[in-house]
Amino acid sequence: MALTTLCIAFVILLLAGVPVAFAIGLASIAAILVEGLPVAVLFQQMMSGMNIFSFLAIPFFILSGELMLHGGIADRIVNLARSLVGHVRGGLGMSNVVACTLFGGVSGSPVADVSAMGSVMIPMMKKEGYHTDYAVNVTTHASLVGALMPTSHNMIIYSLAAGGTVSIGSLIAAGVVPAIVLTLSMLVAAYLVAIQRGYPAGTFPGRAAIGRAAVAAMPGLLIIVIILAGILTGVFTATESAAVAVVYSLLLTMLVYKSLTREKFAKAAAKAVKTTGVVLLLIGVSTMFQYLMALYSVADLAGEAMSAISTNPWVIFLMINLILFLLGTFMDMASTILICTPIFLPIAEKFGMDPVQFGMVMLINCALGLNTPPVGTTQFVGCAIGGISVGEVMRTIWPFYTALVAALLLVTYVPAFSMWLPQLLLK
Repeated sequence: MALTTLCIAFVILLLAGVPVAFAIGLASIAAILVEGLPVAVLFQQMMSGMNIFSFLAIPFFILSGELMLHGGIADRIVNLARSLVGHVRGGLGMSNVVACTLFGGVSGSPVADVSAMGSVMIPMMKKEGYHTDYAVNVTTHASLVGALMPTSHNMIIYSLAAGGTVSIGSLIAAGVVPAIVLTLSMLVAAYLVAIQRGYPAGTFPGRAAIGRAAVAAMPGLLIIVIILAGILTGVFTATESAAVAVVYSLLLTMLVYKSLTREKFAKAAAKAVKTTGVVLLLIGVSTMFQYLMALYSVADLAGEAMSAISTNPWVIFLMINLILFLLGTFMDMASTILICTPIFLPIAEKFGMDPVQFGMVMLINCALGLNTPPVGTTQFVGCAIGGISVGEVMRTIWPFYTALVAALLLVTYVPAFSMWLPQLLLK
């Protein structure tokens, strides 16, 4: 009865438009009252869920991304991307993909990525004669790569949702190849649509121009190398790497680029505080939810239900992907990771998927959800910047969506895409 109350209350609250964090918390309280246990148990779980040292990496990574966002790195990355691929057919679209990938490595956030790159690239593409729906679709889909980059705080959330048994260093290494696969898929989709619509090719700026753009952008992009190298060599832990990222971002934007004013710093800090508060609230209430799911053996029940349909690992993984995708369409990324990982990770492991590989599958699914209504955070941001409705964008989304789904299937069914680099570097 309590499990039924938990599920029904959660669904009703979501459908009523209650924010996810409050829907989770209120549904958990309703279930514990039906069970007859003291409500204090839930709040003890909530506090213990947030009181974890590794979570320090989350506000640090968020702050680092905001400092880079407000510190002038976006324009330099756009110039580098445009000099590299701007001369190809549909050059601005290709530049957009490369720029979103590079900035995603700096910010670690798809939403920050689409905000920064979209505000630069979408108006530029419209001015050059590109259709608005193309500009928005390229930007919003390419920005999803940020979820897999070394600065992504969602990897830390997944590690802790998995019970702290999955190495954050392994996750960071595992995200590199899938990020490359996603980028290549987006480049192909952007190029094919550009050919179909007859978009022009730009002019090659010359090696000297590429060199100048690379020199200007390289200090910002070094943050990716510093984090990867530091963790993999053992110089600092994943938590410490986030603090290193903040210090480096401050030094770079204040002393090298000299573009971070007091006002911009205040905006970056305020946004980081707000985002951190939202994430920590989600973590706390999701810990309550996880406690109840463990109490009622939800993971075992879900595994039995799936096994009744099929015992073929390929079918099981497909079902998990479909469920994660559907949940991601109306829940934000952190909520989906925190709620679904304890349920589906044991099932995936039972059928032979490594927890690190499952982390990549989870992150890509959640990223797809960011670009799918009714929530679709990145899509709403991109459409707002482009001045176009979501409906218009959805009509021409399929080449880009197909490319990302193809990348998801590769990561799901070919373990080497996510496991090769961690096994090579961390063995």
